[in-house]
Amino acid sequence: MELRQLSYVIQIAMEKNFSRAAEKLHIAQPSLSQQLSKLEQELGVKLFRRTTNSVELTQAGQVFVDKSQTILDAVEQLKQEMDDMAQMRRGRLVVGTLPITGSHILPFVLPVFGTQYPQIEVVLVEDTTAKLEQLTASGGTDLSLLSLPLIDSSLAWEPFMEEEICLAVSPQHPLAQRSDAIEIADLRDETFIGLKRGQGFRQITVELCEQAGFTPQIGFESSNMETIQSLVAAGMGVAFVPQMLTRVRNAGFTPVYLPLSPRPTRTLVIASRKGRYLSKAADAFIRTLNKTISSFH
Repeated sequence: MELRQLSYVIQIAMEKNFSRAAEKLHIAQPSLSQQLSKLEQELGVKLFRRTTNSVELTQAGQVFVDKSQTILDAVEQLKQEMDDMAQMRRGRLVVGTLPITGSHILPFVLPVFGTQYPQIEVVLVEDTTAKLEQLTASGGTDLSLLSLPLIDSSLAWEPFMEEEICLAVSPQHPLAQRSDAIEIADLRDETFIGLKRGQGFRQITVELCEQAGFTPQIGFESSNMETIQSLVAAGMGVAFVPQMLTRVRNAGFTPVYLPLSPRPTRTLVIASRKGRYLSKAADAFIRTLNKTISSFH
């Protein structure tokens, strides 16, 4: 059994098609089929069921894929450790980020990191909280910038920023003229505009309202905070937003931002899989992030 055969099986399982898998692997389809047959003969089990239009994993095949992913991830981590031991300042770092964090924090962090470590390629993966937790736990990202609470217990994390949560209303809203902090309980009759399910700040909105004794009425949903702010400014509802958004004033539709009482916050963390070796590149990124954030205060 060879490591490349493990990669072959994983790719076939992903594509469910020999031609597409061979294309992604940059090998000829007959060669791919031959390698799979050779592996199945060696193992004494069938890994795939062939049908007219696709191939499907057998029970043994699913076990093989799960174990192969673990093995290949361990091999990749071993390579990273050996590279670091050789003091090689090169490599590839995959960083997961929430859209809000990506647009408001990373523009300050990445230029500094790129100047200090020009030979390290940074790949950004932007997705929902749920998807990023899944990717981080499976090794799909080296690090991910998320907000608490985290659901996946296989993730380790360390905080890098505590951020206040504000209320956004339209300039015509009666609350827009208030100079004092707004009690969350007083918002029970308001229509809220929120992020779609699966995104961390959506859960924060729901939990803050429930702690104040009511369930928020979500009138509109979006996967984009800029859209939410524009809808708020247009008078379609109110929204909780992280304070970092209040620093950027958009042309056109701009809401009014108000403090809340009590002063709620969210904790931003940098997460990785428990027990996963963090390369020197990952350590350097964490140091750069923390140093950049400390300069905000």
